[in-house]
Amino acid sequence: MLTGKTAIVTGSTSGIGLATAEALAAKGCNIVVNSYGDDTADHQIAADIASKHGVEAVYVKADMSKPAECRDLIEKTVARFGSVDILVNNAGIQYVAPVETFPIEKWDAIIAINLSSAFHTAAAAIPHMKATGWGRIVNIASAHGLRASPNKSAYVAAKHGVVGLTKTIALELAGQGITCNAVCPGFVLTPLVETQIEDRMKEEGLDREATIRDVILAKQPSKQFATVEEIGASVAFLCSNDAAQVTGTTLSVDGGWTAQ
Repeated sequence: MLTGKTAIVTGSTSGIGLATAEALAAKGCNIVVNSYGDDTADHQIAADIASKHGVEAVYVKADMSKPAECRDLIEKTVARFGSVDILVNNAGIQYVAPVETFPIEKWDAIIAINLSSAFHTAAAAIPHMKATGWGRIVNIASAHGLRASPNKSAYVAAKHGVVGLTKTIALELAGQGITCNAVCPGFVLTPLVETQIEDRMKEEGLDREATIRDVILAKQPSKQFATVEEIGASVAFLCSNDAAQVTGTTLSVDGGWTAQ
């Protein structure tokens, strides 16, 4: 159903982004891999996806903290492939601290990368989707887009903003063949979460197993991490024709976290 479509996945050289790029390539999409670097390894990731799935895949550098580069990512994709059919806004960063000591520069960076970048890429992609009468925008939000936790003010604010942005875009595009949805993962074992595990082990004086069970997954009733492959599959579903009437909603992949 997606053969020949062109998909951009921001922040896609590792973790959820890479798994999503793989999932869409497996459905026949041409893929634009993205991060803020631009080294040999980045380009090799795209080459490996192309070889594995028999699609075209390229790496395009863009710093998601910079509005002009967000928008230029879309235009470079259109110049290369002729269209942008699927946009997955995945790029994100995290920082944890109480509000009164939260560094201003960290707040600004998290809002820019986790929220504003989705606005800029979508704004640039939508005219091209309208021109073809088909499009899928999937924003990777978080359980923190639906629930709050202490010491994560910027992340929670950004992810709540992503959910609101998703709903607004969906309403603006309803009936035009373009959908916009958000996937809200709970804890997924990614490099970002690995860092959190290590930090909390030091803070709590616990071993890895106890830290994961009693601290990291305390709010996740399944007591299991979601996998990056499960998130990728969820995105692929939302991009399919089977999800043509799924728009403006959130899909939680969180082991029951937001059911509480």
